[in-house]
Amino acid sequence: AIIGAEALGGLLVGSIAAGSLLALMMANAGGAWDNAKKYVEAGALGGKGSDAHKATIVGDTVGDPFKDTSGPSMNILLKLMAIVAVVFGPLFL
Repeated sequence: AIIGAEALGGLLVGSIAAGSLLALMMANAGGAWDNAKKYVEAGALGGKGSDAHKATIVGDTVGDPFKDTSGPSMNILLKLMAIVAVVFGPLFL
């Protein structure tokens, strides 16, 4: 056997724990950066054209992929890892 069942279980538990927290962080951070831009555009912290607005545009540019693609795709990756382990586990254990 290449790896044991304990090693495979440890890999899955570790990746699910770390990946779930990372996906949650990415989704929340992306939403927060998007809402920060809307808050500044509503007139807070100098409004449109201010340095704060320029900074929130950069934050929103980074946050959109976090919120829309990276966070949700992390959940799909975690599910895929578990399914592959179940399907191919008997071949390697």
